[in-house]
Amino acid sequence: QVQLMESGGGLVQPGGSLRLSCAASGSISSINTMGWYRQAPGKQRELVATIASGGSTNYAASVKGRFTISRDNAKNTVVLQMDSLKPEDTAVYFCNLAIRVLFASSSYWGQGTQVTVSS
Repeated sequence: QVQLMESGGGLVQPGGSLRLSCAASGSISSINTMGWYRQAPGKQRELVATIASGGSTNYAASVKGRFTISRDNAKNTVVLQMDSLKPEDTAVYFCNLAIRVLFASSSYWGQGTQVTVSS
């Protein structure tokens, strides 16, 4: 019954900001990685940022310094603060939850939320 609920997408002008939120519900391991991926039309899905339950983060080079990912382990939520948005940030953003046990892994995805950066 794992489910990811996303919110915060929308239309914003270049240089603006958006805050994406994702809440995971269900039976979730305490040790996991949550993050955001995005997919623009005609392009493959790419990593934006991830944050492990231990706090380590990973950012795509294209967003480093502009986006900030954070999480609340108790609530199994992850937030992506997006500042200084650029038109190339336009994409559908997907929340992801990854759980790894030994050599196996399980991934769960949100339905996606549209982010459009345009003047």
